[in-house]
Amino acid sequence: MPDATVTSETSSATIRPDEAAHFGRLARDWWDPKGSSAMLHKLNPVRLGFLREAIDMHWGGDVESVKPLSGKTALDVGCGAGLLCEPLARMGADVTGVDAAPENTQVATLHAEGAGLDIRYVPGELGSLGLGRFDLVTCLEVIEHVADKAAFLRELAGHLAPGGLLVMSTPNRTLASRALLVEGAEALGMVPKGTHHWDDFVTPEELEELLGAAGLAVTQTKGIAFSPFSGLHISDDMSLNYILTARCK
Repeated sequence: MPDATVTSETSSATIRPDEAAHFGRLARDWWDPKGSSAMLHKLNPVRLGFLREAIDMHWGGDVESVKPLSGKTALDVGCGAGLLCEPLARMGADVTGVDAAPENTQVATLHAEGAGLDIRYVPGELGSLGLGRFDLVTCLEVIEHVADKAAFLRELAGHLAPGGLLVMSTPNRTLASRALLVEGAEALGMVPKGTHHWDDFVTPEELEELLGAAGLAVTQTKGIAFSPFSGLHISDDMSLNYILTARCK
């Protein structure tokens, strides 16, 4: 397990109680691919494909291995009910998931137990938990829900072990994302109303600057795009959503 003595003594609250409550209400429905988290179920394979390639590139492992994270620790921040934690565990990682909503970590724990996976789930504010450092830190579709983004990114950086890898994804703040991800998706019932607040979206340039201030260097950025023919896919088009890797400077 990671070194639990590493903590942040200067952390500030980054959780928005109303955001935590919103996602907590969705907890029991999280694993239903046709439920309120249906979009995440469609998005997850795309993110996992990017993540697997990033892991292989970062550590230079065997691309044929089914457990490329064997012997490594992983922290998923904003883990929800464990949609990413479980694949990370199957890739061999010692996984810890953190979420602001205790309802989510309760559902995640039960689902992992049912799947025979040993995953530690912890509810609460990341900076107050004393979890230590991890080889891999993931934070997907989370920062747009965070109150103090700079403080949150400092926490992520503080939990990344030397030589570690950070992977983040988030919607871009563009006219296209407002029309499709907020107004369109909510009107069509593709995501629950109130899930996204467009003003809180972060552009790739803004996120790279914030990560730099936290001591991290972005190493790769790709878009997650949608087309009627390809569905959701990794692309150079970052107008809707993007995913990136970063490491300590």
